[in-house]
Amino acid sequence: MALEERVTNSRYVYRGRVVNLRLDDVETANGRQSVREVVEHRGAVAVVPVLPDGRVVMVRQFRLPAGRVLLEIPAGTLEPGEDPAVCAARELREETGYSAGRLTPLFRSFLAPGYSSELLHTFLAQDLSRTGGECEADEVLELEVVPIADALSRIHTGEICDAKTICGLLMVARTLDV
Repeated sequence: MALEERVTNSRYVYRGRVVNLRLDDVETANGRQSVREVVEHRGAVAVVPVLPDGRVVMVRQFRLPAGRVLLEIPAGTLEPGEDPAVCAARELREETGYSAGRLTPLFRSFLAPGYSSELLHTFLAQDLSRTGGECEADEVLELEVVPIADALSRIHTGEICDAKTICGLLMVARTLDV
């Protein structure tokens, strides 16, 4: 049996700067009717910046939906039509003040495919040099440089609880064999 659903009608209930909310009437694979709420997002990048000594450059920032300050890897939203590697280099520079001599794609992942179209492109940044940068006007960040082993243990203690950060750190630990 085919698993695909057929959209019979779509309507927007919200259009915003970062996301749109669309309601889709669908016919499921078994012939039933249903409604899907779809958050449209143009995609994002995340970067795991690793210094030569194996420490990771991370950012602390308040996240209103989570209601707390989170320790995360740098990340940001793609501009329309922007190449993910270009966006990753820009976000790394803006959020950390570092530029990467080497930017390697690690993986792509849908963050919440049950309701969102957001596709995240995650990169490993190496051969870092301090170049300076400036956050966007609505961002307030603090840098924290953490040994990879320490960051991995912070996942287990619950201090690091952001999915993109957990996945990025675990993939880098595997990739660099640490």
